Amino acid sequence: MEPRSRLELANDNAAGQWLALAGVEGWETRSGTGWAAVRCGDGTGNAHQVQLTRAPADAAELTGQLVALFREWDTRWLSLVDPYGAVDLSRFGCERTLPTPVMVRDPGPVPSRPGGRRAAAGGAVGPTAVEEVAVAAVVVGPEAGGAAVVGAVEVVEAATEGELADVERVVVEGFPVAPRLPWRRGATFPAGWDVLAGRRSWLARLRGEPVGACVSWDDGASVGVYWVAVLPEHRSRGIARELMAAVLRAHPDRPAVLSATLLGEPLYRRLGFVEQGVATWWRYPGTGMGAPGPTAAP
Repeated sequence: MEPRSRLELANDNAAGQWLALAGVEGWETRSGTGWAAVRCGDGTGNAHQVQLTRAPADAAELTGQLVALFREWDTRWLSLVDPYGAVDLSRFGCERTLPTPVMVRDPGPVPSRPGGRRAAAGGAVGPTAVEEVAVAAVVVGPEAGGAAVVGAVEVVEAATEGELADVERVVVEGFPVAPRLPWRRGATFPAGWDVLAGRRSWLARLRGEPVGACVSWDDGASVGVYWVAVLPEHRSRGIARELMAAVLRAHPDRPAVLSATLLGEPLYRRLGFVEQGVATWWRYPGTGMGAPGPTAAP
């Protein structure tokens, strides 16, 4: 068997997470050569998910397979991730969103945090004047037995119902996930997801208040980092960095993989992540389109 490239490692992690979630929910799945699809249940607020995992030998043939599946599933809401720029779904009513770098970090020590900068006179915080706060990453897991908090910010692995609820709320409000506002417990992260083996939830608190969160998925070969979010009023304080550092320290022997947002990419590069490809995200329906009819699937 050919060794997987770093990009393939990241693709497989993303696909594997959705397939695992489908197993918890009882959702139908379908896989082909170089792709995996999940038919998220109606009423869950989740689009049907498709992840391309390998570069197709014949893009036209792959497009035909996927379109046939969408019609079979009566797909009315779709999210498809193509890290190879292989398919063009625009003629089927899909919209291409902003491309996102797919990044991978090899195992290794987490770079030390650069010194903070004090806020400008009057307390203004801007691109060159970030409020200085004491930050410490504290990982609390089954093997840790708890840990004392040092400094103003702590990062814990969410374990209690209250902590898991805080993770979900911060992700919805901090990302933000507009269709899920106002936040409602279990609407974004159902209870079954929270206890899925390989999935871990991380919560950052500032002076005891939840301010940041993310989720990680360990598939045995890599650890994927998803939903890195900080509440708007607490950004530019190094909180996202401490979340990432906690995940990396909890998985010292695993490559880490993620898809970077425009705002997050500089941080990930500083932490040692390297771009392996650029993913095109296709969604259906496109912005401004009306609700599709029963035969309008792409």
